[in-house]
Amino acid sequence: MSEVSRAGHRRRQVLALICGGLALRGALAADAQMQAQMQAQINAQIEAPNVVPISAQLVTSGQPTAPSLATLGAQGFGAVVYLAPLSVADAVPGEAEIVRRQGLEFVNIPMPFGHPTAADFDEFVATMKRLRGRKVLVHCQVNMRASSMSFLYRVIVGGEPPETAYEAVARVWSPRGPWKALMVSQLRKAGIAFEPY
Repeated sequence: MSEVSRAGHRRRQVLALICGGLALRGALAADAQMQAQMQAQINAQIEAPNVVPISAQLVTSGQPTAPSLATLGAQGFGAVVYLAPLSVADAVPGEAEIVRRQGLEFVNIPMPFGHPTAADFDEFVATMKRLRGRKVLVHCQVNMRASSMSFLYRVIVGGEPPETAYEAVARVWSPRGPWKALMVSQLRKAGIAFEPY
């Protein structure tokens, strides 16, 4: 191959790399725009603190209002998993009935905030496995329990990369104390080397 044809070949390779990079940047921008639209749509539909759409099938949040809970069936949800005791001060009276009246399943795993356990996580995993195929709202009071348990489930059971899945937790809080300890112990038990920050 002559020097002129080698130079032409290199230019074509460089142009192909540039075009590929531009196409990737465009795809990433479109994905970010789609995520922002999904977030805005979910926020408009669910009135609650710290609403975080994870996927088309999973949303986490803090305590939704009673009127918002009453619209979940119309939004395509099939179940609500509530991770706080029903006796907490900001619980919606009759939440289970509001949810069940729409034909949705309501599950309460009453996790005390100051003492989450491996048994709580095991119960959450069993519940989420049973609800597979349904659109699920996982909530607590401010989305600390919900974001943490959903992260562990997504990584340990779903096989998602922890760095990516953890972004949903970091949008809400930075787990400390017993929550960080539970997360680390469950990740280590599953052979996953990731340090919550």
